[in-house]
Amino acid sequence: MAGYSLAQTKVASSLPKGAPTPANKQAALTVNDSKIEALLKKMTLEEKVKMIHANSAFAAGGIPRLGIPEIGTSDGPHGVRPEQGRDWKGVKDANDAGTYLPTNNTLASTWNRALGYEYGAVLGREANARGKDIILGPGINIIRAPLNGRNFEYLSEDPFLISQLVVGYIKGVQDQGVSACVKHFAANNQEVHRGDIDVNMSERALREIYLPGFQAAVQQGGVHTLMGSYNKFRGQYATENAYLMNDVLKGEWGFKGLVMSDWGSVHNTMDALRNGTDLEMGTDLVLSRGTVDQSASASTVPLATVKNVYDRFYLADAALDAARKDPKLVPLIDDKVRRVLRVMYATNMMDGAKRKPGAYNTPEHQATARKVAEEGIVLLKNDGLLPLKKTVKTVAVIGANATRETGGGGGSAQVKPKYEITALQGIKDELGTSATVTFAPGYKIARDQKADPQLIAEAVAAAKAADVVVYVGGSFHGYDYRSWGDNAYDAEGVDKPDLQLPFGQDELVQAVLAANPNTVVVLMGGGPIDVSAWAGQARGILEAWYPGMEGGHALANILFGDVNPSGKLPVTFPVKLEDSPAHKLGEYPSTPGNPLKQTYKDDIYVGYRYFDTYKVAPQFAFGHGLSYTTFKYDQLNVTPGSKSATVKLKVTNTGKTAGAEVVQVYVHDQQASVKRPEKELKGFEKVFLQPGESKTVTVALNTNAFQFYSEAKKQWVLEPGKFDVLVGSSSRDIRLTGNVTL
Repeated sequence: MAGYSLAQTKVASSLPKGAPTPANKQAALTVNDSKIEALLKKMTLEEKVKMIHANSAFAAGGIPRLGIPEIGTSDGPHGVRPEQGRDWKGVKDANDAGTYLPTNNTLASTWNRALGYEYGAVLGREANARGKDIILGPGINIIRAPLNGRNFEYLSEDPFLISQLVVGYIKGVQDQGVSACVKHFAANNQEVHRGDIDVNMSERALREIYLPGFQAAVQQGGVHTLMGSYNKFRGQYATENAYLMNDVLKGEWGFKGLVMSDWGSVHNTMDALRNGTDLEMGTDLVLSRGTVDQSASASTVPLATVKNVYDRFYLADAALDAARKDPKLVPLIDDKVRRVLRVMYATNMMDGAKRKPGAYNTPEHQATARKVAEEGIVLLKNDGLLPLKKTVKTVAVIGANATRETGGGGGSAQVKPKYEITALQGIKDELGTSATVTFAPGYKIARDQKADPQLIAEAVAAAKAADVVVYVGGSFHGYDYRSWGDNAYDAEGVDKPDLQLPFGQDELVQAVLAANPNTVVVLMGGGPIDVSAWAGQARGILEAWYPGMEGGHALANILFGDVNPSGKLPVTFPVKLEDSPAHKLGEYPSTPGNPLKQTYKDDIYVGYRYFDTYKVAPQFAFGHGLSYTTFKYDQLNVTPGSKSATVKLKVTNTGKTAGAEVVQVYVHDQQASVKRPEKELKGFEKVFLQPGESKTVTVALNTNAFQFYSEAKKQWVLEPGKFDVLVGSSSRDIRLTGNVTL
């Protein structure tokens, strides 16, 4: 298929060969510790404290007399955020219009580790070009609740898929000389009451579902920094949580970098000092709202007498005052400064080290944005309608999302793109003068807006007059991107009110489908949406997520066959919200009768683990995604190793079109002492094939693929026995089954 790019690299195993855990990449952060110790000895206590809290909106520290610069940060996970200024007032005439990459859920839908690295490399180069030291991403919280407004910033419901993609992202960023910041640690899985909800879950759920991505980021990705989350975890705020930060992160995992707060997530001086918070950021936002609890500060200095707002942070004058009274606190402050300096050395900020020049909004970066969108857009349904023929004479594009730019929305993840190709523009660019392209919005993005009979009538007329219709609808990032209070649906600080298409789109889509059955429905958004009202009638459905600055071109390339879709869902689409485990088994948004507490009663049964185990039919299964070609799986061989196995099979492109297939390997434990999910993803490979071409795919399954976390033994356990190895195209499309006895 013209324009389809085939990967030339060898198909790699999804896990390192052999059972041993890879070397912990955190050790690299300690290579300059002797220099750091020398600097610490030269610092006054006041200077040390200056290093552990912000001095402006996105910067901190800096000791000029010792040659230590301040350290600068910037959002975000899919592009470098527009300049906010040192005081949140912005910067006039700033050169801050850059590359808007597809959102992280789009990246996850590629199931392509190499693209994860390229994605991170774009962020790293652009952050370098903008003079940023730390890029505040990736976001990897488990997509537990379909209504979470920030799901678009995250990767998946599955911890293994997250772990595989986050490593490349981090290495891509940090290979450019910029530090990545993995977030939000931990159990931050909704925006409603994110600042005060107290999350409780079993230790097994924590270890099997919510922590593996962070552990991979730390130990395999070697991430330099980590951001604590807003919520409480088992009664204590996560950012200053002794168990999460001291015991797990810095103790068990050996994290040597710095823990920074989310903006305003520190609440107590002594907790932050003792429980692993190394850098306090954003408390000025809380102070401006007048909601800081002065009783939680260890300082005896009246806050009204402190002129500099940053001196009023919990880890500022309050920490200094506490350390003067109790010298035993000084080693804790030393450890925080040591970690900050480690990151500064690793980021080439010290001793006159040369920084890479970076690159900003280059054609190569734009090509990466387009490539991620092309591989991340998911073909959910196709009854022979796609790809559309380029000989078509009239195309009606319907839906307000077809012309709505998305880069500036979503909250702190906002990006100012140099340009943004909308779906309508992409289709026009694709067809040129060979066809007439009309547009009707069909609905209006505005508060309290419902189905509009006049707009629906105009859309129906356009549909009837066209050969084919491309409907572009779905969710949105909010109303006015300039106003935080206008965040809605897919945005920071809010959750979606329900799983329905907003603005009466169900009625609109049904009317358009009735007017012209040759209608392709394109959904945009941060995750699952309820399509049950019309999915049965639609001949073609695509999930385009938020596809970035080149999204319109990528979409058009797929619609008209220049690119063969290869995206796979990183989340399950339920038929209805009530089918989702967070609602069916768990508590969302909180414990009934107590809005500030929540227990994850869905436990380890998140996403497909619930749907497959409890035999609940999804609308679209985890891992699902169609192609314009077909693939044959055969010759499965599962070879046992030492508490491990090697899976080999042949995959053949049996169609007439070049394409890519994601071969997914799931493991099922036939008998266990504890209840285990029906199947769990433990390996995958994306294989690119020309028509008629075959390749042998090899997936190594190490000990981790067969273990579960034993709460009784407080450790990972591999119980001897027989395991089924299920190989397929989605969690519900298993093509080959083997087994292995360990």
